[in-house]
Formats: sequence, structure tokens, C-alpha cells
Amino acid sequence: MKKEAKILVVEDNDEINKILSKVLIKEGHNVTSAFSGTEALHYVKDIELDVILLDLIIPGMSGEELISKIREITNSPIIVISAKVDKKTKLDMLNKGADDFIEKPFDIDEVIARVNSNIRRYLEFSVPQKHSSILKHGDIALNRETKEVTISGKEIKLRLKEFEMLELFMMNSNKIFSKANLYESLWKEAYWGNDNLILVHLSRLRNKLSENTNEEYIETIWGIGYRLKKI
Repeated sequence: MKKEAKILVVEDNDEINKILSKVLIKEGHNVTSAFSGTEALHYVKDIELDVILLDLIIPGMSGEELISKIREITNSPIIVISAKVDKKTKLDMLNKGADDFIEKPFDIDEVIARVNSNIRRYLEFSVPQKHSSILKHGDIALNRETKEVTISGKEIKLRLKEFEMLELFMMNSNKIFSKANLYESLWKEAYWGNDNLILVHLSRLRNKLSENTNEEYIETIWGIGYRLKKI
């Protein structure tokens, strides 16, 4: 990647922290290491980070608690790296605000690919595009330049992946997206039954859209997929 990204590696194992930092520095990134939740939170407050790599089991505070605190400060992508890979743990972390999940023992090439992918999407989300437009569907308006979404004029706060998902639906308002379609369009990689990521982000998007209106904007076409509800 051309841009030097600012990355925080939160891992209390000195050897693993050094391995991750060394690899990411070699990729051209600016890496800061933290070995506890308290130290990590200090850096999150002081540095404008492009991505955070986080081990769940760290001193100072739990990884779960740290994710919640980070989300009060920044929308920077959080990639959880952990040996705790059961379904409940993944769902809990995604619901608390994590963006991605890598299982230990990890493959270095996968770490690099996922870090770069999350950075790329975050930068695209953060920087307004010159050739942008406003998408509309019923009372929903999505501004691709300012990254704002409103329903009947009231702003709805969406995170990066939720915004990208809504944008995809609105750009293809008549298309039915399968889980595989959504995953490959949003994560830019092959779908291998990664249902949890899709279902969690889809559920959060639906809840935010219907929070103040009780309107169902995204409908399920049973056995096929999902699409924007026709006006």
C-alpha cells in the first residue's frame, strides 16, 4: 500500500507482539506496540489510528471491555486476534464493535491481507470522494461524499461496514443479495460460509434504520437473500 498507516498492536506476549510489529513495519506501516489494555487505551486517545490489532486476553482490562472503550473514542477498524474462536466469542466481539477476527495460531500472510484490506476500506470511508452523489430510496438519503445517512431528514449514525452495506443495497435497489454476494462485495474475498460477519452487520444496520420509524427497510427473501424493500 502507498500510504503509511498508523497501526496499534495490542498483545501482551512479547514475542508475538514483536513478530506482528516487524512484519507490519516491513509492509511500510507505522506501528505502535501496547502490552496491556490501559496502555492501549492511552495510545488510542493520543494517536489517530488506521487499524487496531487486538488480542482478547491482555492485562489491565479484558479485550471485550477495551473494545467497548475504543468505540467510545474512534471508529478505526479493530481486528481481533485470538485463540478463542468459538461462535459465541466471535458474535460477542462483533456486537461490541470489532470489525474482523483472526484465529491463533495465525498465518502472517493472512494478517497482512486483512490489515491492508481494513485500512483500505477505512481510508475510502474517511476521505470524501471528488465524484460523489446522493443516493435516495424512499425516505432514506445516503451521501457518498460526507458519508452521512438520513431518514426523513434525521441523521443515522452508521459504522463503516454498515454504511458500505447500505450503499451496496441502495446502488442495486432491485437486486437480491445472497450472503455470499454480500460478503464478497464488502470484504473483497472469497466466501467460505462466513455467516456470522454478515448476519451481525446486517442485524445492526436493520436495527439502526428502523430504530425511530419501526419501518423494515431491508427484507429477507427466504431461501435466496436480502434486498431493499420496494417503495
